[in-house]
Amino acid sequence: MISPKVMVAEGDEWHCVLIQYALEAEGYHVEIVTRGEEAEIRLEDSLPDLLVLDRMLPAAGVSGNELGRRLRMRPETMQLPIIMLMAQGEERDRLRELSTGFDDYLVKPFTTPELTVRVRTLLRRVKPEVLSDVLVVHDIMLDRRQHQVFRKGRPVQLSPTEFRLLEFMMQHPGRVFSREQLRERVWGNSVYLDGRAVDVFIVRLRRSLKATRDLIRTVRGAGYALGSK
Repeated sequence: MISPKVMVAEGDEWHCVLIQYALEAEGYHVEIVTRGEEAEIRLEDSLPDLLVLDRMLPAAGVSGNELGRRLRMRPETMQLPIIMLMAQGEERDRLRELSTGFDDYLVKPFTTPELTVRVRTLLRRVKPEVLSDVLVVHDIMLDRRQHQVFRKGRPVQLSPTEFRLLEFMMQHPGRVFSREQLRERVWGNSVYLDGRAVDVFIVRLRRSLKATRDLIRTVRGAGYALGSK
């Protein structure tokens, strides 16, 4: 099963360790950054399923407030689920932050179980496809629990890698992913795989599904997408 990806942008490295440990224990893939400008660069390269954002990121660079506002102004990150971490005494800012587009907030200090519940609840509300046992896109149905795939009601035999690749793309229908993004999310950083190998698996997946190029699209110069927006 492809784990939902959570980026944590938190200025305190010790808090980062605690949050990462708690979220990974719940099965999430966690990416940690400690500065706003670093988070902004990584978000341009690869979007997570959810962002945990510290409002008080070091002010020497891009603050958490400023980063959040920039993300809400960009079409590609406008719908990114964001949980804002706030310090005690900022009660006046809570409603304002929520009204500017942040989905939820937590006040420090908080417990890690509270954070994991908030993450799970928000993902179920705004991106249920990343947690659902059954994914359906067009005429393809993928059952994560039974590890089965059906197209037009008929079973499809996939290799484990093809299954993970299809599962990830079905979590984000219509979204274009580069070869590098697919390699990172499907194979992980511990496996060396060049872009041509990703192309080979896309071809195999198309063949297994008997899919046309309209279903698994090649976007010239950008990557691949499952279906259209």
